[in-house]
Amino acid sequence: MSQPLLNSLDLPGRPEDTRVVVAMSGGVDSSATAALLKAEGYDVVGITLQLYDHGAATHRKGACCAGRDIHDARDVAERLGIPHYVLDYESRFRESVIDNFAASYAAGETPVPCIECNRSVKFRDLLKTARELGAQALATGHYVASRRRADGSRALVCAADADRDQSYFLFATTQEQLDFLRFPLGDMTKPQARELARRFDLAVADKQDSQDICFVPSGRYTDIIAKLRPNAMAPGDIVDRDGRVLGTHAGIVHFTIGQRRGLGIASDAPLYVVGIDAAQHRVIVGPREALRMHRIALRDVNWIGGADLATAVGDGLELFVKVRSTRAPQPASLRLVDGRYEIELVGGEEGVSPGQACVFYDAAGGQARVLGGGFIVSARARVGHHQEQSALAAARS
Repeated sequence: MSQPLLNSLDLPGRPEDTRVVVAMSGGVDSSATAALLKAEGYDVVGITLQLYDHGAATHRKGACCAGRDIHDARDVAERLGIPHYVLDYESRFRESVIDNFAASYAAGETPVPCIECNRSVKFRDLLKTARELGAQALATGHYVASRRRADGSRALVCAADADRDQSYFLFATTQEQLDFLRFPLGDMTKPQARELARRFDLAVADKQDSQDICFVPSGRYTDIIAKLRPNAMAPGDIVDRDGRVLGTHAGIVHFTIGQRRGLGIASDAPLYVVGIDAAQHRVIVGPREALRMHRIALRDVNWIGGADLATAVGDGLELFVKVRSTRAPQPASLRLVDGRYEIELVGGEEGVSPGQACVFYDAAGGQARVLGGGFIVSARARVGHHQEQSALAAARS
């Protein structure tokens, strides 16, 4: 059965002469991707990564890359008649993702491990393996699109299905990686991908989506941190913005910026976590208005906007940004200030947390183009001593 690609691979040569490696997680999306490319006549090779010791998570629902998922990926490959390999990437994943995840929480940040996994393990190491296998592209089941520019390079574009768009998690993809990557599901909806899997009679067509952090089979990420960074579990004080002690806590890892529940403090007005001082093991709380930040300092900025970053920014670049994957893009400007890139949000945002990503877009809606992004170092309000996350800024400057 053959069906035209909704988002063409845009590769030279005939499909039958073109090898494409598909990253197969064992889920419906990557399985549908492999089936679609096989039907189009491409020389498809499936690769599944064993990323962690999956013994305890073999049959747990909601986690990806576990033993059940490897089994499912193998079954799909056999059904499609394509070669399939399982690669042991446990040590790479532990060093690049799990260790960084624990270190980030210990530093008072709120990390996004999927971003690190994509930019290092998947789009660095797996992409290298795909090239070694003679592939002309690495295809994944991500809901994001890739479009060729006039100069031949490729742009990263939001998925047609805004509810499924995963562009936030792919902002750190380099231009070289992006030129080799393809995303066949970028113009599909999830129901369409499931229907495609059913048409190819794939057993995973109705499989539950992965939702949890894949390497936390217990669902308790604090267990991982306690093992790798026990100092992050040290008790400390909960203080207000003036440093007055209001209570105690059992470890900064239990808190993130914007959190309201679990503080255990009696107060006339609701209190929120507005800062985390990792060095002093302090959690700083304040009223909701103290959460609204306007200026964000970034590190590790990645630019895939098509032009040189410094040239594009100039005296200031107007764009749109997301500070959380579930937030809508907000109007902002990007500037270089004292050697560091900073974002100024026109209307401000609540709950801006160090360790999260700030992703750049060229528009607020539709299939906007991803321009890049960076990781949040600190955030502050436009004015007012009490509205600044001064402890965070001091700890990370």
